[in-house]
Amino acid sequence: MSALLVLCVLIPIVTAALAFLWPGTRPVSARISVAGMLALLAAALLLLREVMANGVLVAHMGGWDAPMGITLVADPLGALLVVVAAVVGLAVSIHAIDDIPDDVAANGFDSFLHLLIAGVVGAFLTGDIFNLYVWFEVMLISSFALMVPGGDRVRLDGAVKYIVLNLVSTVVLLTSIGLLYGLTGTLNMADLAGKLPLVANQGLVTVVSVLFLVAFGIKAAVFPLYFWLPASYHTLPISVSALFAALMTKVGVYAALRTFTLLFTGDEELIRNVVLAAALATMIVGVLGAMTHTDMRRILAYHVISSIGFMLLGLGLGSALAMSASIFYMVHGILVKALLFMLIGLVASAGGSFELGRLGGLYRTRPGFSMLFLLAALALVGIPPLSGFWAKLALVEAGIDSGAGWVLAILLLTSLLTFVPMIRIWSEAFWKDAPVEPGQEDIARPPTRGPERDSRLIPVIGLSLLLLAIGLQPGPLLALADSAAAGLLDPSRYIDGVLGAAGDQPVTGQP
Repeated sequence: MSALLVLCVLIPIVTAALAFLWPGTRPVSARISVAGMLALLAAALLLLREVMANGVLVAHMGGWDAPMGITLVADPLGALLVVVAAVVGLAVSIHAIDDIPDDVAANGFDSFLHLLIAGVVGAFLTGDIFNLYVWFEVMLISSFALMVPGGDRVRLDGAVKYIVLNLVSTVVLLTSIGLLYGLTGTLNMADLAGKLPLVANQGLVTVVSVLFLVAFGIKAAVFPLYFWLPASYHTLPISVSALFAALMTKVGVYAALRTFTLLFTGDEELIRNVVLAAALATMIVGVLGAMTHTDMRRILAYHVISSIGFMLLGLGLGSALAMSASIFYMVHGILVKALLFMLIGLVASAGGSFELGRLGGLYRTRPGFSMLFLLAALALVGIPPLSGFWAKLALVEAGIDSGAGWVLAILLLTSLLTFVPMIRIWSEAFWKDAPVEPGQEDIARPPTRGPERDSRLIPVIGLSLLLLAIGLQPGPLLALADSAAAGLLDPSRYIDGVLGAAGDQPVTGQP
């Protein structure tokens, strides 16, 4: 069953190649894109089932055993995140059919969408720190290709800021990897876990760990390294914004969770204190930034930043309960951010603008759609019994269990402040009367295409139902999060799976 690992990486790459063969025929490439995402989701679900039934799954490429060869590894955390990435990828591929203009799609949108998903999946499954860098580069190149086509000066400016600051992260990451190899002579993460504690100069290991923290901090948009995100996300097509908001920063969070529980465990207290301080600052800065804007895209971009802080609390607090809570919140955060960006795209389509001052009256004209937005907003805030409530309740329990009263206070304050910009969107866009331009009081507003007749509503309804299901039945996801947290805090099964008997059956690259 280790061939499932190869399939999860191979399916989006093959789909990207097939979609590239029909770049100017949108219906064909769109169908290929959706079919590829469905195939990836099926493979990801099978992978998660296999991992939960039989433990860590390992595939050695080309018959080269670890630590010499390229290794793919799926533990509960990696397998769970591959499933979530496939869900978001499927939702975005459907949403993009009506969202991305044909002339932009002709530039290879569907191909680069699948290449980006391949990079995300590869990062979640790689067992090699250098290949983690390679998958980051695949994501970076694909994301830039998705940002630029059809863009005006504002979008190009945002794309340049995005690429330059992420290239800085790339340089720091590559430097860190070079130093790590010089210290240990290996880049396999399971092998590094055994060799790093034996390095004589532990001070240099600490320096390398800080460099990794900076690199992953930029990727994850952690305070004070977050400023590239709100400068670029609001300029993108909604399908691209939803994809980026859901997945791009979360790969940085995953990389931090993986490396600082598996590799850099020598200065555990120092790293935890730094991560905890950065997480709390990220939560506060993000929610305050969201409160200062009136463009819905900017508001949600800052909420993306704030949510990263919640996801890093588990690493900062260090307990099994906290780590499980953060993983649960990560899954919730990925799904709700994708949903909210798709929803504001429909709001702008119906109301003609992303600016709150130019919107209004949508509840009266489209009550069903309005309730979907309210559901997603309340899930983000954490109102019971929605998914965000269980995620934040688990973090509160972790804070109480750790005796971190001040952490708990900031967590609750940030959650309350999250309500302010979301209720402002509801009040301005949905509840108040639609604004009328001066001199146009007696002229009826032209009708706009309603979201009820838009196929973009399909993934919106699907994600809404999924979040509602998680809220009403949180037990299965909580169990998966507990298993993933246990695997992070006790990586012995991961290490044994890669270097021991679990990795004795190589895969030659053919599924």
